[in-house]
Amino acid sequence: MQASVYIATSLDGFIARENGDLDWLQGSDGEAQENSEDFGFQSFMDSVDVLVMGRNTFEKVQSFGQWPYGEKLVIVLSSKPLQIPIGLGKIESIFCSPKELVKKLSEKGAKHLYIDGGKTIQSFLKEGLIHQLTITRVPILLGHGISLFGSIIDHDILLKHIETKSYTNGFVQSKYEVCR
Repeated sequence: MQASVYIATSLDGFIARENGDLDWLQGSDGEAQENSEDFGFQSFMDSVDVLVMGRNTFEKVQSFGQWPYGEKLVIVLSSKPLQIPIGLGKIESIFCSPKELVKKLSEKGAKHLYIDGGKTIQSFLKEGLIHQLTITRVPILLGHGISLFGSIIDHDILLKHIETKSYTNGFVQSKYEVCR
């Protein structure tokens, strides 16, 4: 089974403001980008069987209004009971280690997981479960915020650069494979 990350960061490595706000993630000029480039997101989503995210990410995505994942299975890792709105999509809440989750999902036939959310990405990386990272850097410096990699990773993780693309709005997207 493959587990991948697809995420945007500020140039200084933050995925959100300290309060979880993503207001900076509209475009390089701060304006909403309707009908614009999707930066390969739909193609990536088409390759994914299951999304795995933490509770904070789930709650943030819920606040967007429209559920962006359709009927794709979303697993929310949470140690507390989770209220899942009716009709939102196929969502399950589970509390287990990343390794246990990968084993369970593999046994159910999942082939490609999309891992999202800072703490969730960090825990999957720490356990050696991430295969590929696609990181889109937005040309903004936040100074403070929630770090993509934080300090949970206690060892070097060697990456192999696959490709880098730049976009007219200033976004730069790099794809890496985790060396095993």
